[in-house]
Amino acid sequence: MKTLLFVAMGGAVGASLRLLSVQYLTRILGLGFPYGTLFVNIVGSFAMGALVELLAQRYQLSPETKIFLTTGLLGGFTTFSTFSLDAALMIEKKQFALSALYMGSSVILSVSALFAGLWMVRTLLVS
Repeated sequence: MKTLLFVAMGGAVGASLRLLSVQYLTRILGLGFPYGTLFVNIVGSFAMGALVELLAQRYQLSPETKIFLTTGLLGGFTTFSTFSLDAALMIEKKQFALSALYMGSSVILSVSALFAGLWMVRTLLVS
């Protein structure tokens, strides 16, 4: 039950940050492309890579803190289910090229961002 509480608290924070990010980017960039979802998936993937490497290399956190940050905060912040819906809606609107661009960039940039987070922490810890 304690673990569930930590995941729920982190999820609330992460989901709130996701909403604020998506709203902000929608306001400044418009509704023509799901920029907000793309942004949170890339940033969330980078943060997950950096966090996991920091936990492996440098910091020993309690299991509750780890689950709060990973499954809770970052799980609530990233939006793969929303990504899937955005892609499906573009396909249903017959926006095939835009959907392919969105899906490809989401996957490639998010995985690349995770590796960038790993690299950044490894580089900073070695220095």
